[in-house]
Amino acid sequence: MNFYQKEIRLTAFPRGFHVITATILDALPEVKTIVTGTLQIFIKHTSASLTINENADPTVRDDFERHMNIMVPEDMPYYVHTYEGPDDMPAHIKASILGSSVQVPITNGQLNLGIWQGIYLCEHRNHASGRNLVITAMGQ
Repeated sequence: MNFYQKEIRLTAFPRGFHVITATILDALPEVKTIVTGTLQIFIKHTSASLTINENADPTVRDDFERHMNIMVPEDMPYYVHTYEGPDDMPAHIKASILGSSVQVPITNGQLNLGIWQGIYLCEHRNHASGRNLVITAMGQ
């Protein structure tokens, strides 16, 4: 069994949902050497998240952003944690709903995603800086 791990810093993305599959693969080319295994991606932040969904039609990502903003609105009077602005607490809630990591099978040196699937960075802040990811590939 082989293990490969790399920590990368993504450039700043605007608020919204962004496909980062190619960025992940470019950062850890050792994935190509694994016949059977798993890729795990972890985000080291509490106001952004990761998920897997539609990679072809960008309107899906736009709809995600609109829906999340309805589910978790800003400026709610019961939020106490507002030190960094009105998007701060909603960003933490959205990140907890979606999660801080995803796993994808590796088969014959490629991510074994469905034809329409991609890995998303879900940026929940209006003015976030770059985000740190830990990418770990394991397999034979």
